[in-house]
Amino acid sequence: MMTIDFVPDRDLYPFDSRWFDSSAGRVHYIDEGAGPALLFCHGAPSWSFLYRHLVRDLRDGYRCVAVDQLGFGLSERPAGFGYTIAEHTAVLGELMDHLGLDDVVVMGQDWGGPIGLGAATARAERIRGIVLGNTVFWPVTAKVNRAFSAIMSTAPMRRRILERNFLVEQVLLKDLRRELSAAEADHYRGVQPDPAARQALAVTPGEIRAAGPLLARLATEVPATLGHKPALAVWGMRDRVFRPADCLPRVRAAFTDLEVVELPDAGHFVQENAPAEIAAAIRRRFP
Repeated sequence: MMTIDFVPDRDLYPFDSRWFDSSAGRVHYIDEGAGPALLFCHGAPSWSFLYRHLVRDLRDGYRCVAVDQLGFGLSERPAGFGYTIAEHTAVLGELMDHLGLDDVVVMGQDWGGPIGLGAATARAERIRGIVLGNTVFWPVTAKVNRAFSAIMSTAPMRRRILERNFLVEQVLLKDLRRELSAAEADHYRGVQPDPAARQALAVTPGEIRAAGPLLARLATEVPATLGHKPALAVWGMRDRVFRPADCLPRVRAAFTDLEVVELPDAGHFVQENAPAEIAAAIRRRFP
């Protein structure tokens, strides 16, 4: 088991670290505030730091739980763990059960969408509502996304991901260069300090194609088990990964009680681009 020594700056991440020993490895999470429960699920190549603004804003009236998936953030990098979406989903479900989360609103963005929804479909009776931000829960068929998956899975690109932290430096930080201070950028770098810590990063691009069967199941199971729940979509309209014209119709078709908040100036990482708007939308939708 590999652990991460990075210590977040409490001025930027003013939360108490908590730990859960899952069946696969030690999971880091934060659990802040009291009230109706909100569960925040990140994707790649981020961690719970992505939700810091939302947690700060909402913890005065909600119980805010934000998890680091294994291989990300401060969570362990377990030997023998495959870092697949299915494995992350199972671990998240264990954490939900451990915390006794009930009547919970689950928010997911990027891979946090299918991970959170996968855990939620198996616990539908305990789900109050769903918040989705720039994600998918159906097989990815767009040529640009599948080409990205194939290219990132080649040996040269896997080396760049592992040795040069390519997905953090050239995807996340390049996209957020106007939003982040140097210290904030270092919080994304600091939890992926060396190649041994970046194994999960090297796996996730390939999951765009490899997780097709799981995503096909979610495309059916989400409407069947969660489609009647109150839902909120907060969408970065400038996202070139999950383009709104392609994705929002699928989201609308899956939920019968859906509110869509378009974020005209936001890209893929909506929690960094428009946190105040998202927090306000959650307060309105789930008072």
